Amino acid sequence: MTRNAIAVDIGGTKIAAGVVTDRGELVARTSAPTVGETLFDDLVALIDAVRTGEEVVCGVGCGGPMRNLGEAVSPLNIPQWRDFPLRSRLAGALGGLPVFVDNDAKALAAGEGWVGAAAGERDFIAMVVSTGVGGGIVLDGRMLDGAGGNAGHIGHVIVEPAGHPCVCGARGCLEAEASGTAIAKITGAPAAEAAVEVRRRTGMLVGRAVASVANLLDLRLAVVAGSVALGFGDDFFGAAQEELDRSARLDFSRGAVIRRAGLGDAGPLVGAAAVGFRGLETSY
Repeated sequence: MTRNAIAVDIGGTKIAAGVVTDRGELVARTSAPTVGETLFDDLVALIDAVRTGEEVVCGVGCGGPMRNLGEAVSPLNIPQWRDFPLRSRLAGALGGLPVFVDNDAKALAAGEGWVGAAAGERDFIAMVVSTGVGGGIVLDGRMLDGAGGNAGHIGHVIVEPAGHPCVCGARGCLEAEASGTAIAKITGAPAAEAAVEVRRRTGMLVGRAVASVANLLDLRLAVVAGSVALGFGDDFFGAAQEELDRSARLDFSRGAVIRRAGLGDAGPLVGAAAVGFRGLETSY
């Protein structure tokens, strides 16, 4: 019998809710902008709009950092939430339904490894290059969590040591150079209007970060999603692959590949469902 999950994606630009089957099929969805002090109430309203009452779990992908896999979240791009008790608040709002929370980019990695561009792969990084930049890493077929659930934060790998200030307090982080927010600050125009040289620079910096991860962790695949990466298209992906080829030169990292994510705009919700099913079953 098919089991369904409520899937929730919480990002700096929009929030979304949907219903996903245990085969990775997104069967309902809705979304709203991420605005104001009513964010949690808005989120619950979205969930209520799609849930049937027969779902077995709620899985959530949320921007980080966070503590204890969502017991407290402080998304850098959602300043109104600092140490927000997301998991317990949602469990209460959903009448005790099991709720599991993870970083949104780790959720994407779970979804892409389940039914997307990394299906069947045991070692890869999945990345989101959008309003912010995040990542999730799978090694030996298992998601890396870290002590608080924050493993894989490739957005805070330093790619330009004398670069722009980052919201985290450092300078030259990938997120401070290549995110949609950063590009708008640097160029004075929305990322969607970026010139070819900006698109290629963004891809190059992502390729540089991926090379460091490939060299560090002995993996050969990066799956990249997000409105900036996918919107920039061939300019971005070509430059990213060129930089990866230049910088991943060890025997085990040479030939590493950057691949477009396979789930398209369904990826964040499918990934959130994977977080929920993982929570129930302890493995993807």
